[in-house]
Parts: sequence; C-alpha cells; structure tokens
Amino acid sequence: MRIDAQPAFVLHARPWRETSLLVELLTRDHGRVGVVARGVTGAKRHLLRAALQPLQSIRIDYLPRGELARLIQAEAIDAAPMLAGEALMAAFYVNELVLKLTPRNDAIAPVFDLYARVRGDLAGNAPLAWTLRRFERDLLDALGYGLPWDSLADDEALEPEARYRLDPEHGPVRESRRGVDSVSGAALIALAADQMPATELLMELRAALRGVLASHLGPQGLRSWGLLGELARVRPRRQE
Repeated sequence: MRIDAQPAFVLHARPWRETSLLVELLTRDHGRVGVVARGVTGAKRHLLRAALQPLQSIRIDYLPRGELARLIQAEAIDAAPMLAGEALMAAFYVNELVLKLTPRNDAIAPVFDLYARVRGDLAGNAPLAWTLRRFERDLLDALGYGLPWDSLADDEALEPEARYRLDPEHGPVRESRRGVDSVSGAALIALAADQMPATELLMELRAALRGVLASHLGPQGLRSWGLLGELARVRPRRQE
C-alpha cells in the first residue's frame, strides 16, 4: 500500500548503481525505512538530491516493497541546519546511533520527536556534550533500554559522593573504588533530573553511557566514536 505525505528525516544516503541513491529515513509513523531513490543524478533532479541529504526534514511518498521501498516523491519541509566542525560530527554520531539501534519498519513515536529535538539543539547554543548525553539517555528510554538513572535496583537512592558503574541491564551498581568507567552519584542524579552537571561530571557520563550503548550495539560499535575521539585529541578543550 502506497504511503503518502509522510514526514521523515534523512539519516543516511549513498550512491546506488549509476543514477540512484539508497536512503535511510526516520519516518514519523513507520519508523526507520530504507528506500531506493531512482534517477536522482539528472540536471533537473537537483531539488530531489538536496532533499535527500542527511539531517534534512522532508515529506515523502513511497511504495513499500520488502526490505527496501521505492521512493516516489520527496520534498523538503525546511532547510537542514548548517552545521560544521564538532556539531557536524555530533550529527553524524546521532544519525549512526539511530541507524544502528532502531529496527526497520517499526514505529517508535518518541524516537522521531527526540530526533527533531536534537536536530534543533545541535544548531543552537546548548553545550554539545550535554546535548548528546540527553539524547543518549532519552533514546535508551524510548527503545526500552532505559535504566533507573538515580537509584539502585532495589530503589535505594544514589549518594552524590559515591561511585557507581552502570550495568546495562540493572542500572547503577555501587563501586568500592574509582574504576575507569565509574561515575559519581552526583553525575547520575543530575542526568536523571535533566540538569547539566559540571564539566568533569559530563566527562564521566560520556564514558558510562558509552558502555551501556556498546552493550546494545554489539562488538563493532560505531564508526563515529573513532572520529569523535580523533577530534577530541585535536581539540582537547571541547567534549563530544
């Protein structure tokens, strides 16, 4: 059955054969959808090519056909945010995370809304590290992988000065000493309350949340983690 006028965001696009693209979309009502966009390289198709760039908000008509649907029409709803440097790398990370964690053709409405929010945040003035930590937390929650961020498995509240390890299945576990991936109770309490913590606590949250995400992504992880790490070494004062 043909799907018409479906709002979507472009997550990824790559050339296919001589004149076509394979495009991964995050749609509002049908989840992540892969489509084949045929004949997009002609001189008269530049508007369509522009609409199929990553981060673009579009409205599409498509015909589902097994694993890959056939794109019939796409038009831009607005202009994609003009990102550069660290913000652009962060956007690649967000897109890859959504691609790897969301199943195809399985609508999870909160994910579409989360993507719309983080797309706007990346173009704004919010600290980049906090923008990404909030998105990671909320994406895990939306996909059913969320944890009791500010309490132990038995509902005991965390202590701000204590150290914890984030178990991917059970949440915070008390650590007797400061481990490489341990995080302070104060950082987790701030994350749960949606209140940006101090810079050093943001760095702890980055490592702790990456461990949880890695458990759901599998051994290959994400390409963008390596790229973000290289960027951090070049610009050590900023955080991803």
